[in-house]
Amino acid sequence: MIFAKIMKIDIILKFTSIMFIFLIACTTNKQINTVDSCLMFEQKKNWYKATKKSYDKWNTPIALQLAIINQESSFNQFAKPERKKIFGFIPGSRPSTAFGFAQVTNPTWNWYKTKTGNKNASRANFEDIADFIGWYTTQSEKMVGISKQDYYNQYLAYHEGQGGWKKKTYLDKNWLIEVAKNVERNTKMYNNQLSKCAEKLNRKGLFGIF
Repeated sequence: MIFAKIMKIDIILKFTSIMFIFLIACTTNKQINTVDSCLMFEQKKNWYKATKKSYDKWNTPIALQLAIINQESSFNQFAKPERKKIFGFIPGSRPSTAFGFAQVTNPTWNWYKTKTGNKNASRANFEDIADFIGWYTTQSEKMVGISKQDYYNQYLAYHEGQGGWKKKTYLDKNWLIEVAKNVERNTKMYNNQLSKCAEKLNRKGLFGIF
Protein backbone atom coordinates (compact mmCIF):
# COMPACT_ATOMS: atom_id res chain seq x y z
CA MET A 1 0.00 0.00 0.00
CA ILE A 2 2.77 2.41 0.99
CA PHE A 3 4.81 1.39 -2.07
CA ALA A 4 1.82 2.10 -4.33
CA LYS A 5 1.40 5.58 -2.82
CA ILE A 6 5.10 6.32 -3.29
CA MET A 7 4.87 5.23 -6.93
CA LYS A 8 1.83 7.45 -7.45
CA ILE A 9 3.60 10.47 -5.95
CA ASP A 10 6.66 9.75 -8.08
CA ILE A 11 4.54 9.67 -11.26
CA ILE A 12 2.82 12.95 -10.30
CA LEU A 13 6.18 14.62 -9.65
CA LYS A 14 7.58 13.44 -12.99
CA PHE A 15 4.47 14.62 -14.83
CA THR A 16 4.65 18.01 -13.10
CA SER A 17 8.34 18.35 -14.01
CA ILE A 18 7.66 17.51 -17.66
CA MET A 19 4.82 20.04 -17.82
CA PHE A 20 7.03 22.73 -16.22
CA ILE A 21 9.81 22.11 -18.75
CA PHE A 22 7.26 22.20 -21.59
CA LEU A 23 5.85 25.54 -20.41
CA ILE A 24 9.33 27.04 -20.08
CA ALA A 25 10.23 25.83 -23.57
CA CYS A 26 7.07 27.35 -25.06
CA THR A 27 7.78 30.68 -23.36
CA THR A 28 11.44 30.67 -24.39
CA ASN A 29 10.72 29.75 -28.01
CA LYS A 30 8.15 32.49 -28.56
CA GLN A 31 9.15 34.14 -31.81
CA ILE A 32 10.59 37.62 -31.33
CA ASN A 33 10.37 40.04 -34.23
CA THR A 34 13.97 41.18 -34.72
CA VAL A 35 13.39 42.80 -38.13
CA ASP A 36 11.15 45.60 -36.87
CA SER A 37 12.65 47.35 -33.84
CA CYS A 38 9.30 48.89 -32.84
CA LEU A 39 7.61 45.48 -32.71
CA MET A 40 10.66 44.00 -31.02
CA PHE A 41 10.49 46.52 -28.21
CA GLU A 42 6.77 45.96 -27.81
CA GLN A 43 7.55 42.32 -27.16
CA LYS A 44 10.68 42.94 -25.09
CA LYS A 45 10.19 46.17 -23.15
CA ASN A 46 13.19 45.40 -20.97
CA TRP A 47 15.36 45.39 -24.09
CA TYR A 48 14.28 48.93 -24.88
CA LYS A 49 15.02 50.03 -21.33
CA ALA A 50 18.47 48.44 -21.56
CA THR A 51 19.40 50.04 -24.89
CA LYS A 52 18.00 53.43 -23.82
CA LYS A 53 19.98 53.25 -20.59
CA SER A 54 23.14 52.51 -22.58
CA TYR A 55 22.38 55.36 -24.99
CA ASP A 56 21.88 57.82 -22.11
CA LYS A 57 25.17 56.70 -20.55
CA TRP A 58 27.43 56.30 -23.60
CA ASN A 59 25.55 58.10 -26.40
CA THR A 60 25.75 55.02 -28.62
CA PRO A 61 22.72 54.90 -30.94
CA ILE A 62 20.13 52.30 -29.97
CA ALA A 63 19.92 51.24 -33.60
CA LEU A 64 23.67 50.50 -33.69
CA GLN A 65 23.39 48.42 -30.53
CA LEU A 66 20.62 46.37 -32.12
CA ALA A 67 22.44 45.97 -35.44
CA ILE A 68 25.58 44.65 -33.74
CA ILE A 69 23.62 42.15 -31.61
CA ASN A 70 21.63 41.06 -34.66
CA GLN A 71 24.81 40.49 -36.67
CA GLU A 72 26.69 38.72 -33.91
CA SER A 73 24.07 36.34 -32.54
CA SER A 74 20.65 37.00 -34.13
CA PHE A 75 19.61 37.89 -30.55
CA ASN A 76 20.57 34.46 -29.18
CA GLN A 77 21.82 35.01 -25.64
CA PHE A 78 23.74 31.72 -25.52
CA ALA A 79 25.29 31.87 -28.99
CA LYS A 80 28.75 30.36 -29.53
CA PRO A 81 30.90 29.90 -32.65
CA GLU A 82 30.38 26.57 -34.39
CA ARG A 83 32.89 23.88 -33.53
CA LYS A 84 35.53 22.98 -36.11
CA LYS A 85 34.99 19.62 -37.80
CA ILE A 86 37.67 16.96 -37.70
CA PHE A 87 37.62 14.84 -40.87
CA GLY A 88 34.53 16.80 -41.83
CA PHE A 89 32.19 15.35 -39.23
CA ILE A 90 33.81 14.94 -35.77
CA PRO A 91 33.10 17.99 -33.53
CA GLY A 92 36.36 19.68 -32.51
CA SER A 93 37.21 22.81 -30.56
CA ARG A 94 35.55 26.19 -31.08
CA PRO A 95 37.57 28.81 -33.02
CA SER A 96 37.31 31.37 -30.20
CA THR A 97 35.92 32.06 -26.73
CA ALA A 98 33.20 34.32 -28.14
CA PHE A 99 29.89 33.93 -26.34
CA GLY A 100 26.50 35.50 -25.79
CA PHE A 101 24.36 38.20 -27.39
CA ALA A 102 27.34 40.11 -28.82
CA GLN A 103 29.88 37.26 -29.24
CA VAL A 104 32.40 38.85 -26.90
CA THR A 105 35.64 36.94 -26.28
CA ASN A 106 37.00 36.26 -22.79
CA PRO A 107 39.87 38.81 -22.93
CA THR A 108 37.62 41.62 -24.19
CA TRP A 109 34.94 40.82 -21.62
CA ASN A 110 37.51 40.82 -18.82
CA TRP A 111 38.80 44.18 -20.09
CA TYR A 112 35.27 45.59 -19.94
CA LYS A 113 34.60 44.26 -16.44
CA THR A 114 37.91 45.56 -15.12
CA LYS A 115 37.53 49.06 -16.61
CA THR A 116 33.86 49.52 -15.66
CA GLY A 117 33.87 47.70 -12.33
CA ASN A 118 30.87 45.67 -13.51
CA LYS A 119 32.32 42.47 -12.03
CA ASN A 120 29.11 40.42 -12.18
CA ALA A 121 28.29 41.28 -15.80
CA SER A 122 27.15 38.39 -18.00
CA ARG A 123 27.43 38.06 -21.77
CA ALA A 124 24.03 36.33 -21.72
CA ASN A 125 22.38 39.32 -20.02
CA PHE A 126 20.89 41.83 -22.47
CA GLU A 127 21.33 44.87 -20.19
CA ASP A 128 25.01 44.06 -19.64
CA ILE A 129 25.56 43.60 -23.36
CA ALA A 130 23.86 46.89 -24.23
CA ASP A 131 26.16 48.60 -21.73
CA PHE A 132 29.17 46.75 -23.14
CA ILE A 133 28.46 47.89 -26.70
CA GLY A 134 28.07 51.45 -25.48
CA TRP A 135 31.37 51.20 -23.62
CA TYR A 136 33.22 49.50 -26.47
CA THR A 137 32.10 51.95 -29.15
CA THR A 138 33.18 54.74 -26.79
CA GLN A 139 36.66 53.18 -26.63
CA SER A 140 36.76 53.12 -30.44
CA GLU A 141 35.81 56.79 -30.48
CA LYS A 142 38.43 57.75 -27.89
CA MET A 143 41.28 55.51 -29.03
CA VAL A 144 41.08 55.75 -32.83
CA GLY A 145 38.60 58.56 -33.44
CA ILE A 146 35.68 56.64 -34.94
CA SER A 147 32.44 58.59 -34.64
CA LYS A 148 29.46 56.71 -33.23
CA GLN A 149 27.57 57.84 -36.30
CA ASP A 150 30.10 55.98 -38.48
CA TYR A 151 28.36 52.62 -38.20
CA TYR A 152 30.52 50.95 -40.85
CA ASN A 153 33.86 51.63 -39.17
CA GLN A 154 32.48 51.14 -35.69
CA TYR A 155 31.62 47.58 -36.61
CA LEU A 156 35.00 46.96 -38.25
CA ALA A 157 36.68 48.10 -35.02
CA TYR A 158 34.25 45.96 -33.04
CA HIS A 159 35.26 42.88 -35.00
CA GLU A 160 38.98 43.55 -35.47
CA GLY A 161 39.69 45.49 -32.29
CA GLN A 162 40.85 49.10 -32.25
CA GLY A 163 44.44 48.06 -33.00
CA GLY A 164 43.38 45.85 -35.90
CA TRP A 165 41.22 48.62 -37.33
CA LYS A 166 44.12 51.06 -37.15
CA LYS A 167 46.32 48.57 -39.03
CA LYS A 168 43.48 48.06 -41.52
CA THR A 169 43.50 44.28 -41.11
CA TYR A 170 39.98 44.24 -42.56
CA LEU A 171 41.27 45.12 -46.03
CA ASP A 172 42.26 41.47 -46.55
CA LYS A 173 38.79 40.28 -45.54
CA ASN A 174 36.26 41.04 -48.24
CA TRP A 175 33.60 39.04 -46.37
CA LEU A 176 34.05 41.27 -43.30
CA ILE A 177 33.69 44.43 -45.36
CA GLU A 178 30.37 43.10 -46.66
CA VAL A 179 29.27 42.26 -43.11
CA ALA A 180 30.16 45.79 -41.95
CA LYS A 181 28.09 47.21 -44.82
CA ASN A 182 25.19 45.02 -43.71
CA VAL A 183 25.50 46.29 -40.12
CA GLU A 184 25.45 49.84 -41.48
CA ARG A 185 22.29 49.10 -43.52
CA ASN A 186 20.57 47.47 -40.55
CA THR A 187 21.47 50.36 -38.28
CA LYS A 188 19.88 52.81 -40.70
CA MET A 189 16.83 50.54 -41.01
CA TYR A 190 16.42 50.35 -37.22
CA ASN A 191 16.91 54.11 -36.99
CA ASN A 192 14.11 54.77 -39.49
CA GLN A 193 11.78 52.42 -37.61
CA LEU A 194 12.56 53.92 -34.22
CA SER A 195 11.90 57.43 -35.48
CA LYS A 196 8.26 56.36 -35.97
CA CYS A 197 7.74 54.86 -32.51
CA ALA A 198 10.16 56.84 -30.30
CA GLU A 199 7.37 58.92 -28.76
CA LYS A 200 5.38 55.82 -27.86
CA LEU A 201 8.44 54.05 -26.45
CA ASN A 202 9.35 57.01 -24.25
CA ARG A 203 5.83 57.50 -22.94
CA LYS A 204 5.54 56.49 -19.28
CA GLY A 205 2.52 54.85 -17.74
CA LEU A 206 1.09 54.99 -14.24
CA PHE A 207 3.57 55.89 -11.50
CA GLY A 208 6.28 56.38 -14.10
CA ILE A 209 6.48 52.67 -14.88
CA PHE A 210 7.07 51.88 -18.56
